[in-house]
Amino acid sequence: MAETKVKMPGGIPYIIGNELAERFSYYGMKTILIIFMTKYLMTHAGVADHMNDNEAKEWYHLFSMANYFFPILGALVADIFWGKYKTIMLLSIVYVLGHAALAIDDTRIGLSIGLTLIAIGSGGIKPCVSAHVGDQFEEKNKKLIDKIFSYFYFAINFGSFFSTLLIPVVLDKWGPHLAFGIPGVLMLIATIVFYMGNKKYIAIPPRGLQEYKKEIFSPAGKKAIKSLSFLYLFIAMFWALYDQTGSSWVLQADKMDTSVNLGFVKFTLLPSQIQAINPILVMLMIPIFTYFIYPWINKIYKLTAVRKIIIGLFLAAGSFVLIAMAEALLQSGVHVGIIWQFWAYVIITAAEVMVSITGLEFSYTQSPNGMKSFVMGMWLMAVSLGNAFTALINGLIGEPGNGSILDGAAYFWFFAGLMLLTALVFSFVASKYKEESFVQKREDYGAGDLNPTLVEN
Repeated sequence: MAETKVKMPGGIPYIIGNELAERFSYYGMKTILIIFMTKYLMTHAGVADHMNDNEAKEWYHLFSMANYFFPILGALVADIFWGKYKTIMLLSIVYVLGHAALAIDDTRIGLSIGLTLIAIGSGGIKPCVSAHVGDQFEEKNKKLIDKIFSYFYFAINFGSFFSTLLIPVVLDKWGPHLAFGIPGVLMLIATIVFYMGNKKYIAIPPRGLQEYKKEIFSPAGKKAIKSLSFLYLFIAMFWALYDQTGSSWVLQADKMDTSVNLGFVKFTLLPSQIQAINPILVMLMIPIFTYFIYPWINKIYKLTAVRKIIIGLFLAAGSFVLIAMAEALLQSGVHVGIIWQFWAYVIITAAEVMVSITGLEFSYTQSPNGMKSFVMGMWLMAVSLGNAFTALINGLIGEPGNGSILDGAAYFWFFAGLMLLTALVFSFVASKYKEESFVQKREDYGAGDLNPTLVEN
C-alpha cells in the first residue's frame, strides 16, 4: 500500500497568521522603546522628561521581566478555567488596549499603563499560543511538530523584521503617537485573524482545578516541574544577554557610525534599526540549521535538544565578547562602524536558533499533556528571570559615568564572563537529564470538546 501523506492541521495557517501580525505589533513597539524613553518622553505639561541610559535600560528590562512573568498566570487560567483559545481571545483585547495607551499618552503615566497592559496581554497569551500550536497535532502527524515550530518561529521573525525597519522611521519622522499606533492596529488585526480560524482548531478544554492539581502533583508532573525548573534557571542567563540587543546594544549603536556601504548601495541606519538584522538572520538560519548544519553535526555528534541548547549558550557568550571589544574601542575614542554589531548579531542569532526554537519544542514535548501551557509558562519564566537580573544590575549601577566598576566595556565583559561560566556548569548538569516525549491523544477528549465554539464559558 502507498504511504498516506501526512497533512498539516487545518487551524495552523490562522495561528501562523495571527503570530505574524502579533509579533509585528510587539516588536514594533519594543524596538523603539529605549529610544522613546531616552529622547521622546514628556510630562503632561509638554516638558521633556527623558531618562538616562541606565534608567531606560532598567525600565526596559523590568517590562521584559513582567512580559515573561505573566505567562505562568496565563497558563494557569488557560489550563484550569478558560482553555487556551478563550484565554488568547480575551487577553488579546487587553493587549490592544495597552498599545492604545502608549499611542495616546507619551508621559510616564501612559508608559506605565501601556506597558502594564501589554505585559498582561502579551505575556498571558504567550504560553497558550505556543502550546495551542502543539495541540493541533496527534500521534499520526506528530513528526511534523519540529517543522511547525520552525515555521512558527519563522512567522515571528518575518513580522518582527518589517516592524523593526518601519517603526523607527515612523518614530523619527512622525513621532511616538503614530509609531505606537501602528503596532496597535496590527495587534487588532492579529486578534481578528485568530478568531477567523475558530472552527478549524483542535482546542483542548481546561482540566478544571481538581484534575489540574492531580496532573501537577502526579509523579510525571512533579518530575517535569523539578527537572525543567532546574534547567531553566541556567537558561535564564541566556535571556539576560539576548534581550540586551534591544537596550544596551541599541544605546551602543547610537555611538557608532551607522552608515553602511555595500558597494552597490549606501545607506544610514537609525540606531534601533540594526535590530532588523536579527529576524533576517533567523529566517536564513532556520533552513540552514535544519537541513544542513544539524544533519552534518549529527553525523559526528548526536545532537539532542539539550546539546543544542548547550552550544547556544557558549555562542551567546561569544557575541558579548565582540560587543565588549567594540565598547572598549569607543571608550578609547576610536571610530567604530556598525559592522561590529553585525557580526555579534550573527553569533547571538545562531545562539537564539539553538536555544529558543529548540526550547519551545523541548518544553512542549517534556510536559505531561494536561499541563502544556504551564510548562510553556515555566519556559518563559526563564526569560523573566533573565531580564530581572539585567534590570537589577542596571538599577545598581545608577547614573552612567559614576565610577561604577561596570561602566563601559566592563559591563559587557561582566555578562560575557557570567554567560561562559553558566554554559560550563549547564553542560555538566544537563548531561544528566533524560528526555521524555508527551503528545496529546485525541481519545482522551470527547469529539465535541475539541471545538473552541463548544468549550463552556
